[in-house]
Amino acid sequence: MRCPVQVAGIRLCGQQAGAATVTDVNDEFELWNLRVEVVGDQASMVCEHTVGDYFEVIGENLTLPANQKFSIYALAAILPLLPAKQRMTHAHDWMTTDAEIACPDPHCGARFRISRTGRTTFRHSETTVVALPAGNDD
Repeated sequence: MRCPVQVAGIRLCGQQAGAATVTDVNDEFELWNLRVEVVGDQASMVCEHTVGDYFEVIGENLTLPANQKFSIYALAAILPLLPAKQRMTHAHDWMTTDAEIACPDPHCGARFRISRTGRTTFRHSETTVVALPAGNDD
């Protein structure tokens, strides 16, 4: 592809919504893969949780094993934390160290442990149509 414009040594090609499309830039980023597992004493649970049940998150996708269920109310409590747990965080950040979430039912003893299981590399250009700004090499 012929890219006639250069800014700070980066070749710019085409237009997207009025912003230049950056090419020849490493636009990779990593996210943690997550596993969210039901933990706790089965006898103290009043909801239909089962110790050991889990789901996994890779990128934007949430998967459950075949024939397994997961409470939508518990999921609603957990979902807001998952994107933050996927990001790389400082070792002293509470998002790095705190891993258990309580069931939203105050009478239920279930907890949900969020574990980082591995990393997956993604590319900005494959996850959005919004172009990176010129000169953004972070």
